[in-house]
Amino acid sequence: MLRDLLFTDVRCSLAARRAALLYHITMPHASAQEWNSSRYAQNARFVSDLGQPVLDLLNPQQGERILDLGCGDGALTEKVVAAGADVLGVDASLDMIAAAKKRGLNAQIADGYSLGFNSEFDAVLSNAALHWMKRDPDAVIRGVARALRSGGRFVGEMGGFGNVAAITVALCATLQQFGIENPATLMPWYFPSVDEYRARLERAGFQLEYIELIPRPTALPTGMRGWLETFAIPFTKSLPPEKRSRFLDEVTEKLRPALCDNHGQWIADYVRLRFLSRKGI
Repeated sequence: MLRDLLFTDVRCSLAARRAALLYHITMPHASAQEWNSSRYAQNARFVSDLGQPVLDLLNPQQGERILDLGCGDGALTEKVVAAGADVLGVDASLDMIAAAKKRGLNAQIADGYSLGFNSEFDAVLSNAALHWMKRDPDAVIRGVARALRSGGRFVGEMGGFGNVAAITVALCATLQQFGIENPATLMPWYFPSVDEYRARLERAGFQLEYIELIPRPTALPTGMRGWLETFAIPFTKSLPPEKRSRFLDEVTEKLRPALCDNHGQWIADYVRLRFLSRKGI
């Protein structure tokens, strides 16, 4: 099924292409990702629930000052606080920060590309957030380096090379059928290989202690449709509202033979990049 998606020449009608072009002209900001804490809690709680390995890698200590970069609604941040650390959570989403504050966490809005901290933290943690900072990964890493004290730890887990490959192919192939040209340009994620991300970290002055690409097939509690409604918004918003539900239905059916088992359980084709690095002294 995946091979068919990869190599099928999808031919769209001229009318569909014209409609798609007109929609992009009239809706220039249609591709922005949106975050809703309630939808995230319903469809994506597994993200923080599966965060224990990166938390173990961080190994937070009593009294340490730690920055949680891309803290979301703070579910994993709470566990760092429970270990006795002094934690600041930052995220670009107002809704997510509001949800984190409802948990009693110290959290604030911040732009991951221009972190404004200088030698303030013993460690920076980031779980399932760095792959959303696609525009300039080096700027993010440099900001983390500035935020850390000498010898401070940068510990993270993100989508790695090959992450959600089948899902991405299905999204792009279906958008082509709906008349969207070059749908791969809508992909909002950055999924690096080990060698690529190692090089970026080392250029910023980090010393790698551990980095690994880890296949992690992941059960989706609300199925593929819930995942798409939460994480594939840039693809969906490229279409007029009246076409979006049918688009999601068609993507889901393309993926069913590959990612849904005989019991109806959906499994996403996740691959994670996990690392531990230290800022040079």
